[in-house]
Amino acid sequence: MENKMSLSQKKKLINIYYLTIYLLVYAFLGWLLETAYAVYETGDFVKRGFLYGPICPIYGWGALILIQFLDKYKHSSIKMFVISAVVFSAFEYLVSFGLETLFSAKWWDYSEEFFNLNGRISIFFSFVWGIFGILFINHIHPFIKSKVNKLLSKLPYKFKINCVKFLALVYIFDTVFSLIRHF
Repeated sequence: MENKMSLSQKKKLINIYYLTIYLLVYAFLGWLLETAYAVYETGDFVKRGFLYGPICPIYGWGALILIQFLDKYKHSSIKMFVISAVVFSAFEYLVSFGLETLFSAKWWDYSEEFFNLNGRISIFFSFVWGIFGILFINHIHPFIKSKVNKLLSKLPYKFKINCVKFLALVYIFDTVFSLIRHF
């Protein structure tokens, strides 16, 4: 017997809601990645990221940049590699500079890496960002997108809207309180 969806479940969210969902999903996945790396490096749980909550916004915003700008190049791995490496390196440099300027603190330092620029970016991580852009657009995001769409298809429209708004509000409050803490 086929399960019929209600009209409110079929109603799609507007793009800004999807972008908000992806921002939060990828920021959380980035936090998990950073935390796992820190546990691997130190052997202990280390709170990673700028915010109180379990998210690293740089990953969420970086994912949105990739989604918005790289999708049209998915048929050219070379273009995706170059654009990812350049855009992510510039983004990483700007975020590092901004955080250091605002808070007099470094969240990462590549000074020991070969061919680095002010310890903010390095040729190795630029290469990693290029590879990651290809993997993200061709594999990671399509997988996450399908899971998000599957979950959202099961929820009533009003509930979806309210959840996204609530999570966005939590993210905003976390950002504000984290900024206050660091000033």
